[in-house]
Amino acid sequence: MSIIINDVQLAAQLISEGHLCAIPTETVYGLAADANNPEAIKRVFEAKGRPLDHPLIVHVANLENAKLWVSEFPDWAERLAAACWPGPLTLVAKRSDKASDLITGGQDTVAVRVPNHPKTLELLELLSDAGCFGLVAPSANRFGHVSPTNASHVFADLGEYLTKNHDAILDGGSCSVGIESTIVLATSQAPKILRPGVITEEMIESITGLELDRDLQDSPKVSGALASHYAPKAKVQVLTEIDDREFEPQSGFIALAEVPTPQSLTRLAAPNSDEQFAADLYQAMRHADELNLDTIYIVTPIAVGVGRAIADRVAKAAHEKPSERE
Repeated sequence: MSIIINDVQLAAQLISEGHLCAIPTETVYGLAADANNPEAIKRVFEAKGRPLDHPLIVHVANLENAKLWVSEFPDWAERLAAACWPGPLTLVAKRSDKASDLITGGQDTVAVRVPNHPKTLELLELLSDAGCFGLVAPSANRFGHVSPTNASHVFADLGEYLTKNHDAILDGGSCSVGIESTIVLATSQAPKILRPGVITEEMIESITGLELDRDLQDSPKVSGALASHYAPKAKVQVLTEIDDREFEPQSGFIALAEVPTPQSLTRLAAPNSDEQFAADLYQAMRHADELNLDTIYIVTPIAVGVGRAIADRVAKAAHEKPSERE
């Protein structure tokens, strides 16, 4: 069997048998395992090189299945889920007994979402019919690296870790959103954003009719919250404007199409909108590494709406990498 497959039923069979299968979503590809199978979940951590205390997101077919993993949802969270699922929104709520410490990182909360990709929705429905009501699916890359937005990215990062035990990669084409889901804490009377995404602050306040709680103290740990994350091999430098500075040789450039490319830099992406910027970002970072570039200069959009999420990912990619990071 080829490691990259197109058959959703085969993917469901492999997962049911305890194997790992990378799956496409609208955000990024996730490395999926049956959320009720502790041994398979442990292999997800091993393949990624992910610390065991980092909680996972449970991907489910619908709101009904999401409620199996949580003990309670505030009314506003149900309104938000109804408006945004399937879609790039993760809700963090009080866990039920079904959510193990291995999934939650030992916390009293669990993260759940309904992804919006036709193949993965079909997969989740097949598994739900067979009694598997959720998949853990962190990004299908080595921990801290750039998230994958197509099947070849997954193979490049994890191929050597998925060659045993009939693991697979379900090919669903390129991800349309391109950055990870918005994570919203749903444990109190107002929503709190723990990770920005394309479901924006403005959208959440409009849907819920509530002002965001911006006090992030004592918030639970969630995916992608480390200062250094989503990082290519190349050094990332954030620019607020193009000036007369001297640029490092062997460097790439990412900015909106309206921003001209400085002389001597290799243009990696020229998106026409913030949404396209998000969709192109990780692909462009990976292309820089394919070209063996030393530095990537990025002019981020204004940090409003989707621009906040882009600024978050770029800042984490630019953060000094810990020496022990693989």
